[in-house]
Amino acid sequence: MTPLASAVEVAGRVLGELGARGVVLAPLTTYRVGGPAALLVRPTTVDDLVKVYEAVHESGLPVLVVGRGSNLLIADEGFAGIAIVLGSSWADIIIDPVTRRVVAGAAASLPVLARRTVAASLSGLEWAVGVPGSVGGGVRMNAGGHGSDIAASLLTIDLFDLHRGSAVTLPASGLGLRFRGSDLAEHQLVLSAAMQLQVGEQSRSEVELEEIVRWRREHQPGGQNAGSVFVNPVPGEVAAGALIDALGLRGFRIGSAHVSLKHANFIQADEGARARDVLDVIIAVRTQVAEATGHQLRSEVRLIGFPEIDVEVQAGVKW
Repeated sequence: MTPLASAVEVAGRVLGELGARGVVLAPLTTYRVGGPAALLVRPTTVDDLVKVYEAVHESGLPVLVVGRGSNLLIADEGFAGIAIVLGSSWADIIIDPVTRRVVAGAAASLPVLARRTVAASLSGLEWAVGVPGSVGGGVRMNAGGHGSDIAASLLTIDLFDLHRGSAVTLPASGLGLRFRGSDLAEHQLVLSAAMQLQVGEQSRSEVELEEIVRWRREHQPGGQNAGSVFVNPVPGEVAAGALIDALGLRGFRIGSAHVSLKHANFIQADEGARARDVLDVIIAVRTQVAEATGHQLRSEVRLIGFPEIDVEVQAGVKW
């Protein structure tokens, strides 16, 4: 038995019926590509999370929080660890119209959160209507758009530490939030986020919501993608899409993946595509931009299960 197979056996025994083996992750992502997880868990209670902690502690397996899969590219070979999808018990949204504070579960949809807060005449999260992710993923990557982001309203988060087996509340100031990133580690599982919003005008905010949705439909492609692939190298000044566009790379294709004809910072996957082709397009575009402009583009998409990327990251290469 290989070390991986042995570790999976150990984790599987700890998890019992909570752990499903060999579940293909592609349907759980917006790219619709990628292989199976060694184990997949769908925790609905803190007790379930404690079991996951015990499985991680005893097996040494890595963890992957899937969320809504809108920012993941998972290798064709899959993920050699424990993949986590939070259940609906972490999708509640609690709005206090007096204090204008909102507490949203990590599994709550960002577009739903945007519409719920606007319906309560609160302002500050309208931008989230155009981000097809979860609150937990939004915190982890400091999601944003249209001039704002999570950091602008975030107060605190509750998270469960899968290395310590305990829950903790952290202030936004301690998360290292930055443009499309944070200091949160994979084992730090966001459970909920508390946010401070402002008094809004419902009718005006509803118009803003529809304008954001219209803009995204006009300027961004649908289909199998994970949204913008690269972080803008100089936010507000140098856009990744503009750099790619200037090199004439719209439509650039490798196998079953290509740079979108509609937006140069989107990479599309064909029906039945291979994750390897998507990664090869990402690498080729990144290389050409670096050679032509000197800008080292950083991936906004999380690249999971690709050994060569892991080696580069460990060596200090910023992906």
